[in-house]
Amino acid sequence: MKLKFSIRKELKVGAALVGLFFLIAFSERKQGGAVCKNIIIEIDNISDNHFLDEKDVMHLVETSGQSIKGTSLSRVNLKAIETKLKYDKHILDAELYGDLKGNLIVNVELRRPIARLVQDDGPDAYLSEEGVIMSVSDKFSSRVMIISGKFVKQLLEKGDLMKFDEGRSLMKMVEFINDHPFWKAQIAQMDVNSHGEITIYPQVTGQLVEFGTTENFEVKLKKLMVFYKEVLPQKGWTKYERVNLKYDGQVIAQ
Repeated sequence: MKLKFSIRKELKVGAALVGLFFLIAFSERKQGGAVCKNIIIEIDNISDNHFLDEKDVMHLVETSGQSIKGTSLSRVNLKAIETKLKYDKHILDAELYGDLKGNLIVNVELRRPIARLVQDDGPDAYLSEEGVIMSVSDKFSSRVMIISGKFVKQLLEKGDLMKFDEGRSLMKMVEFINDHPFWKAQIAQMDVNSHGEITIYPQVTGQLVEFGTTENFEVKLKKLMVFYKEVLPQKGWTKYERVNLKYDGQVIAQ
């Protein structure tokens, strides 16, 4: 009796699994053969980033060179559309899939800007969290740190700061500043010359900070913090016009 009960139980489990697999397969076949009736755009990060909206993404999808609405979803090259969407520098990732109702779901994740790149003889751009440079938009202006100076042209030519040593080093410094509440509020602008030497324009105090390169930037920022906490309260916040942090172990105020 125990043997029969065990066999019956296994048969029931097996039948249930077969039924489940059949439903999954049927659902996939139905989804793949469904005719696209509508395109639904879903955008992540829209609350923080308005560089692209649903209309912009819809335009990219509809100008992909494929007939979508009225076409079986199984015949639409979704990967090709995803590739086109990700070609836009504002888009970090894109995923397309069809549902059982015949909708093509277009899910897009936007890049987040961490700095604005400003040049005197050309258009501005934004630096994203991934180090990728993306164009500005008439729709939205992000309140982020400004990076100016002749070095900006080199950054724009590279297009991705993570592809070269100086870019990666600058990215680390920008990320550190943005993650630190005091420095994020204090450092409004960094001017970087053609040699990669930085001048910091602070938000509150009046002194220009001759920072040097990004080498040992954390040590330099610690020295600057000591200057703010121990020197300025005693000497006066407006006594000095410039602070030099280029030299090891020294803070030169003038």
